[in-house]
Amino acid sequence: MPTVTEPQEAPAGSDPGEPAASTAESPLAGAQVRATPGDVDDPDGLGDLGDLGGPDDLDAADTLFPATSASASPGETLSTRDRLLRTLLGRRRLALGTSPRDRLYGWLGTGAILVLAAVTRLVHLGRPHSLVFDETYYVKDAFTLWRLGFEAQWPADPNPAFEAGHVETFLDQAAYVVHPQVGKWLIALGMELGGGATSSAAWRLANAVVGILAVLLVIRIARRLFSSTAMGLVAGLLMAVDGTSIVHSRVALLDQFLMFFVLVAFGCLLMDREWARRRLAERVAAIVDAAPAAHLRYGPRLGVRWWRLAAGVSLGLACGVKWSGIYFVAVFGVLTVLWDLSARRAAGIRRWWEDAIIADGVPAFLALVPTAALVYVATWWSWFATPGAYLRQWAAQNPGQGVTWLPEALRSLVHYHQQMWTFHTTLVSDHHYKSNPLGWIIQWRPTSFYWQPSDTGSGGCDVAPSCTSAITSLGNPLLWWLAALAIVAVVVLGATRRDWRALAVLSGTVAGWVPWVVTYLQTQRTMFTFYTIAFTPFVVLTLVYVGVVALEHTEGRARERRRVVAVIAAVVVAICVVSAAFYPLWTAQQVPFDYWRNLIRLRSWV
Repeated sequence: MPTVTEPQEAPAGSDPGEPAASTAESPLAGAQVRATPGDVDDPDGLGDLGDLGGPDDLDAADTLFPATSASASPGETLSTRDRLLRTLLGRRRLALGTSPRDRLYGWLGTGAILVLAAVTRLVHLGRPHSLVFDETYYVKDAFTLWRLGFEAQWPADPNPAFEAGHVETFLDQAAYVVHPQVGKWLIALGMELGGGATSSAAWRLANAVVGILAVLLVIRIARRLFSSTAMGLVAGLLMAVDGTSIVHSRVALLDQFLMFFVLVAFGCLLMDREWARRRLAERVAAIVDAAPAAHLRYGPRLGVRWWRLAAGVSLGLACGVKWSGIYFVAVFGVLTVLWDLSARRAAGIRRWWEDAIIADGVPAFLALVPTAALVYVATWWSWFATPGAYLRQWAAQNPGQGVTWLPEALRSLVHYHQQMWTFHTTLVSDHHYKSNPLGWIIQWRPTSFYWQPSDTGSGGCDVAPSCTSAITSLGNPLLWWLAALAIVAVVVLGATRRDWRALAVLSGTVAGWVPWVVTYLQTQRTMFTFYTIAFTPFVVLTLVYVGVVALEHTEGRARERRRVVAVIAAVVVAICVVSAAFYPLWTAQQVPFDYWRNLIRLRSWV
């Protein structure tokens, strides 16, 4: 139960460890408060978010952030609950989607962008009809996993026969594989629904579908994160045309599924943030309205937070694709607790830091970490159920070894994971396309997945001197270079403006990039730039956030606003033009060699 104290109690800050009293007026200052024109939109109570201006002199450009009744008029009376909602969520979020025009344009725009995403990912999906890069592992592993319940070994040089349609040449012995099974199950499901293992389009169908869904998620997440339908559409468009996203939607690798489940988890946590703040506003308002003169030392409990539990499930699935999902568990766990800390502080709870740790932090850990762990173990269900799976019988064959207090099945799984851990921590081998992760953010050393030259007069090539078909996992250079600058800008903006959205958009890049940088500096492990697909949505969100801040800063100033809109439009058009130029190099289209050479301008891209 929340603790209510009487107003004659000693002021905050007089007790050891209690925060000093804030000079800002609490949203609980009276059960009824009157809005004034100077009220600011400060969703986290962390300071002014910039010059938000007023709605009086907005022009057509300001439909990016339309003014609605969510902003109180001078003299309008707000209830305690509404005042808290405005403090905790902000005027723009409360106004989002209240206009039929906004909803209509939002869904029409979303539909158009999804059509673009589908066309760029599904057309000629089966090109080339050959196993590309690590498809040589994951497609065949997925096929035998579906057939046998485990990844099987294959005879020497199996790819030509497999590509020719002779897909039943696998052996009945289990293969040693070093990644969990979730991604391979999804590839197998795509093959089953797409026409079978003889179809190269079916190999990649699951990746393509997930890539399209990821564009939809980016639109909806950005819309909610930035409280802007228009900027949500901008984010989705950039995700739809980025090269990293397109390539991984057209090649059957695992990292696409890691990205997807991480993005789902982030979206769930964003929904949880809003749900929790609405619940907090309702319960705090009920307490304060019942005792208007009271102050809250501790706040109310919020009950079961299903969205956060769903995030834990999704993060468990992410780890079930690749172990690097665990970095997102850690970063997102910290992020959601920080959101709770700021919510209780903004709601006027005096011991907000202590209250958030006990009431929110501990439940957050339980909702994310044990849930993700249980889901991860459950993703090995076919390994548990299949006696012939790799090392499945190790514990029975080696009594008294390993973690002896565990049941035999879990003891065998732990031993298998120890072998996987050894592989991943000692992988130092030479590869032409290995890269230093410090250069990932500018796509310094992209990975070539496929390269097929053709002489004039052969293979359909009718130009001199020759042609080539390529799949290069290269993000849109303009988008990524601008995003690299945006990361620096967002760090500064986050520090100076104390804006929760800055930390949100950076969180995925921190989880998906920084651990690889640290690992590389310590071990020189073999790594590849295509790992960046795991945090590509957050690169897009970071770039879009800079535009959002510029729009917010110029709200109410028509001339400056038009300039910002023009710059955003120019950048988006330029990125789309660059994507159109590089699209053949992302999709194995045959092009003249000179065309390829004119686009691949950096030696490190070859």
